[in-house]
Amino acid sequence: MTAPQKSALQAPAGSLMLLDAASMYFRAFYGVPESITAPDGTPVNAVRGFTDMIARLVAEHRPARLVACLDLDWRPAFRVEALPSYKAHRIEGSTPGSGPDTAPAGIPEEVPDTLAPQVPVILDVLAAAGIATGGAEGHEADDVIGTLAHRESADPVVGVSGDRDLMQIVREDPTPVRLLYVGRGLAKAELLGPAEVAEKYGVPRDRAGEAYAEMAMLRGDPSDGLPGVPGVGAKTAATLVGKFGSWGELVAAVGDPGDTRLAANVRSKLAKAAEYLAVVEPVVRVVQDAPVELSRPDTLPDSPADAGALAALAERWGLGGSVDRLVAALKG
Repeated sequence: MTAPQKSALQAPAGSLMLLDAASMYFRAFYGVPESITAPDGTPVNAVRGFTDMIARLVAEHRPARLVACLDLDWRPAFRVEALPSYKAHRIEGSTPGSGPDTAPAGIPEEVPDTLAPQVPVILDVLAAAGIATGGAEGHEADDVIGTLAHRESADPVVGVSGDRDLMQIVREDPTPVRLLYVGRGLAKAELLGPAEVAEKYGVPRDRAGEAYAEMAMLRGDPSDGLPGVPGVGAKTAATLVGKFGSWGELVAAVGDPGDTRLAANVRSKLAKAAEYLAVVEPVVRVVQDAPVELSRPDTLPDSPADAGALAALAERWGLGGSVDRLVAALKG
């Protein structure tokens, strides 16, 4: 296999790479046929696909450190208390904050019957390979990524996710933070920083990350149960956040008829959604001070932490090729 070619998508050398694990293994599950099974016939398509994704990311981007970030609570109580509609459409009979009690650690929400049993295997593979996992009680993987990115002061950071919400983490200082957006798969990944987010969504470059979050609050997101402001789409939302220096400044302007930055018709739409505007910010903003705990130091090893255990997993679950590629990627 030839060495990967460097391109505009090349992440900074020696980065801290933060994986949105659930986002990735869901994509692996739906992207790899369920006909990929273990010797006993158990589907392992998500395990194989997820392992191959990590191997490719390591081989192409050569991070120095890596954390697979987990959802220990996919629908945190603090978000549901602020906005009861948050992800409400994804559940049937469960209660806010019930994620860890209704599924094995690391599994968000209700998942297909053939995916749920694969997540513990993924965690076993990560542990045997020596790849750190990270989680925070009462928080989502986005919050783990947001916290670790916010804390980092030594190495450039690259988040990896198919979730657009994480575009809010991008920054230049004190250390650069980028998002490798894999919403269309790794082959069509986009490496986004403030300049790219600003160009793509029309938000101010000097605060592209936080402005993207504000745009998302106004626009809404049906997939997360965020209603947004009726009559305000993405373009209008981007224009609005470009006129203000912060979310608080924008909300304050809604109640100030003398603020000429808001046209009368737009102020009327925002005023009708005042109750929503007052509570949505903590729902959309990723937490930057979550109580994150890592399973092990985040330094990416150059060989498996437990080669015997990894080999046993490969044999038990029929992961030979995928594990071989991961070991080769770690070795470099």
